[in-house]
Amino acid sequence: MHGQVKWFNNSKGYGFIGHAGGPDVFVHYTAILAAGYRTLSEGDSVEFEIAHGPSGPQAANVIKTPEPQGG
Repeated sequence: MHGQVKWFNNSKGYGFIGHAGGPDVFVHYTAILAAGYRTLSEGDSVEFEIAHGPSGPQAANVIKTPEPQGG
């Protein structure tokens, strides 16, 4: 599913992703599929899956997607 990062705290390693399918989804840095330092920035476009975590739904297999080109 597609979403947009609402906020992400680099120090704590978590944040939330907003999407059209329902409420914002918790995301932990360990769910980000990237090489090196795994982080997200407010406004990043992402593709992700929803998994069941210990405190409810959370994002899994998070991949940053390219920003649409303006024109």
